Amino acid sequence: MALAPWRAPLARALHRNRSRPDSRYLQLATMDRDGYPANRTVVFRGFFESGDRPMLVSDTRSAKIEQIQANPAAEVCWYFAKTREQFRLRGELTVVTAETEPAELRLTREQLWHNLSDAARQQFTWPSPGQPRQEQGFAIAPPNSTQPPPHFCLILLEPNRVDYLALRGEPQDRIIYTRQGQDPWQAQGVNP
Repeated sequence: MALAPWRAPLARALHRNRSRPDSRYLQLATMDRDGYPANRTVVFRGFFESGDRPMLVSDTRSAKIEQIQANPAAEVCWYFAKTREQFRLRGELTVVTAETEPAELRLTREQLWHNLSDAARQQFTWPSPGQPRQEQGFAIAPPNSTQPPPHFCLILLEPNRVDYLALRGEPQDRIIYTRQGQDPWQAQGVNP
């Protein structure tokens, strides 16, 4: 499978910024039920099958999952401070649970669970996100590292537009990559 043309500059940015822990974090924007953007920082977990779909993980009990189910349209924004590059990937999100077909999606979900640190897995034993805080319920035994809890999910973004902005240089470079369905990606240089 040929990678999208925007993957090469993103791979370079990830490589050049690899010494910075914040290079693994990106912002995910969805729409809440009142029609307002809901933005949060999430951890990049790689690309599904080394393709073009970024992977994230979440808790199905969180508000973002309800938002995705109501409207899968979303955008992620990545800013790499060291190289001064920004990538905005727009598309649709898919939530992968223990019941999702095909099986390869479930297997990837399980592998991501296994790859999480103990501290990250521990967060999925906590009480439901966004509910009134209760002091009890946070000191639960560490979860099984091979079997994710039912509310652990994988989120995949299927990009259809990528806006790349390189803030170095005069003038700065900006390229917008677009794709309709399964058509090839188109690249257009635009004014920054």
